[in-house]
Amino acid sequence: MSQTPVIRIGLCGFGTVGQGVWKHFTRSRTELENRLGVRLELHRVAVRKLRKARSVRIPAARLTVDALAVATDPSIQIVCELIGGTGLARELTLAALRLGKSVVSANKALICAHGAEIFATAHRHGGHFLFEASVAGGIPIIKALREGLVANRFPHIYGILNGTCNYILTQMEEQDAPYKSVLAEAKRMGYAEADEALDVQGWDTAHKASVLAWLAHGVWVKPAQMVVEGIDRITPADFKNAAVLGYGIKLLAVIARDFSSDELSVRVHPTLLPVGNVIANVSGVFNAISVTGDVVGTTLYIGRGAGQDATASAVISDIVDAAALLRGGKSAYQPAAETLPARNGCRLAPPEHIKCRYYLRLTVRDQPGVLARVASVMARHHISIASVIQNPAEVADAASLVLTTHQSHERAMRSTLRDLARLASVLERPVLLRIGDFND
Repeated sequence: MSQTPVIRIGLCGFGTVGQGVWKHFTRSRTELENRLGVRLELHRVAVRKLRKARSVRIPAARLTVDALAVATDPSIQIVCELIGGTGLARELTLAALRLGKSVVSANKALICAHGAEIFATAHRHGGHFLFEASVAGGIPIIKALREGLVANRFPHIYGILNGTCNYILTQMEEQDAPYKSVLAEAKRMGYAEADEALDVQGWDTAHKASVLAWLAHGVWVKPAQMVVEGIDRITPADFKNAAVLGYGIKLLAVIARDFSSDELSVRVHPTLLPVGNVIANVSGVFNAISVTGDVVGTTLYIGRGAGQDATASAVISDIVDAAALLRGGKSAYQPAAETLPARNGCRLAPPEHIKCRYYLRLTVRDQPGVLARVASVMARHHISIASVIQNPAEVADAASLVLTTHQSHERAMRSTLRDLARLASVLERPVLLRIGDFND
């Protein structure tokens, strides 16, 4: 009678996510083993400190401080990279892949910075790199794009990819509270990091958008090549103005491809969404992604985008897939095309081809002729005003001037903002938001 094969797993990193993986994997291991027909063993765990107090019990003999040793251990077939960053994480990921191992990662920054190298290494040495947990936590968006929607081309993908920002914006709107006080509360509750910049300035979302753009279009777009703007200049007044106009405000990643010109744009910015849009009504720490395919139409994915349980769920899903591969299965994760920098000649759209409508808020001197001067600047750049709202400003002897535009483009708006900021009657740097007309 043949023995049941054993698949050994190593965890590199044992913070919040790593402990969640251990906890939920241990609970469900028997069921997973029965499904796969193998024994699954969490063989070794790399930690920073051996004696640190943890929320899960783990035998001391399983612990080590040498993550690279775990990645290269010949008895370990699946390596989970859960340490974050792009230094040691890259080193151990490449080392494991060169040995033909399967690597599971939740590290969107690593994939954004070194994805091409990682996938080329996996392909060259027969390894596999699985990364469901890198985008949108427990939402299976990676599998949806790579497997379930493989027959489609994707003209539009957009959504909420950062739970911290969505929580802050939700609280600002519901409590009519300023950004700084809501941010402080989010930190107290553990929804925001001590250094919140990666989240609130849009960079975390940009890393995830880079991964989605590659999945959908085979192009690596770096954050430096995107429009990336954060939420830190939004005020409660913006929510009130948006409501008057029939919109809510969300920080979105927007990935759009025009297949007639074969141009791709990737953007991250606060966006006004119509109140009837499903994603406009996704609140708190939840994520939501709308994917429009040319065959299936529009599909929506909503769920917890971060946190121990949601991310652990995605990591364990990838561990199971990796184990199935070791049992002789096939994978959509390893096409030769993954090593190519671009597919089908797709190129990045220039700013003048990235078009939408805009919301512009100006703090101006409360005096005659200001609106005319503002309108003159906008007309000079061929931007047509659609609506005007004027309210008192928090600054003495000033007014808040809110304009929406008809469709324009990024180059014209950048020039307009530059010229508006030079007007003596404009007292603060203008606030620009995009209006999302996605027609879902």
